[in-house]
Amino acid sequence: MQIAKSDIGQRGAVLTLDGRLNMVSAPQLKTAVTNAVAEGRSQVVVDLSAVTFLDSSGLGALIAGLKAARQASGDLRMTGANEQVRTVLRLTNLDRVLRPYDTVQAATDGW
Repeated sequence: MQIAKSDIGQRGAVLTLDGRLNMVSAPQLKTAVTNAVAEGRSQVVVDLSAVTFLDSSGLGALIAGLKAARQASGDLRMTGANEQVRTVLRLTNLDRVLRPYDTVQAATDGW
């Protein structure tokens, strides 16, 4: 998995993921979110446009990131989720907590 980080505004960061978000790569995402929050970037958007697969470990990493961002008075939002990712979110009812947005711009509206 490849993760690219770009800053938006004073408190925001976009993490663009490429590959499979599974038990092998989930720790990378956790570290990337933790580092962004530690840098004062507590408003995190995770761009899943190039993620081809998501499993329970990937969901756990997203939830851990959400918790870290919210503890720093921020939020974690997702964008670009494909149908497989959206299905996993719906089946686990996590789409109520991690709502997928269509674009980074839509995810950052109101920040």
